[in-house]
Amino acid sequence: MEFFQGQTTLTALEWVLRAVVSFFFLVIVAKVLGQRAISQLRLLDFVIALVIGNIIAHPLSDEELGLKGSMITTSVLVILYLAGILLILKWPLVRNWVNHKPITLIQNGEIDYKGLMHARISIDVLLEELRKEKIEDVKKVALAFWEAEGKMSIFLDPKYMPVTHESLQIKTNAFHLPKTIIKEGKIMKKQLNETQKNESWLVSNLESLYQTEVKNVLLATIDNNDKLNVFLYK
Repeated sequence: MEFFQGQTTLTALEWVLRAVVSFFFLVIVAKVLGQRAISQLRLLDFVIALVIGNIIAHPLSDEELGLKGSMITTSVLVILYLAGILLILKWPLVRNWVNHKPITLIQNGEIDYKGLMHARISIDVLLEELRKEKIEDVKKVALAFWEAEGKMSIFLDPKYMPVTHESLQIKTNAFHLPKTIIKEGKIMKKQLNETQKNESWLVSNLESLYQTEVKNVLLATIDNNDKLNVFLYK
């Protein structure tokens, strides 16, 4: 266990042992901290992101430290990370331990206090997440989960859901993404050709509709109905 102690020099094996012990120690620490501390990173992603940058930074800032140890440690951690991903994919028990199942926070308009404690978030955080989704009343929520990546999934009670064209059985046109034909004062020739238009048509329409030239246009798009939308430099 000498690799735990400070040494003048370490062998390659001792560097490997340090990396392995540190990796599993940080996985446990991250698990204890809870998903809120990790924010929007998965557990293994958080651990690997936290460690590798710090490992490489030390030999770059301290002339007494060699790069060999950092390279060995980083290589071991990458192997452990890839092995962890493989275990998560192959073994449900490992997957459930590393990436916990969704935690129920709200069910049928009622707050699940045990779920809040399990997710380690407060009422204030819960209300903040609801406000982000433009939901002002907990009673409107049929189900809300705290996901493994630190985000909340919210399902409104059907009676509070927005009315859609489909629910009203209203026929709509297919979606078409407008094409950018001018960007920062330059004509995007390939996109313009795809619209079956030419530069003469574009210049003429800019003059007649907006009384401007191509060089004055920050952005111009055209939709499937040949509607030209122009945004000028201001």
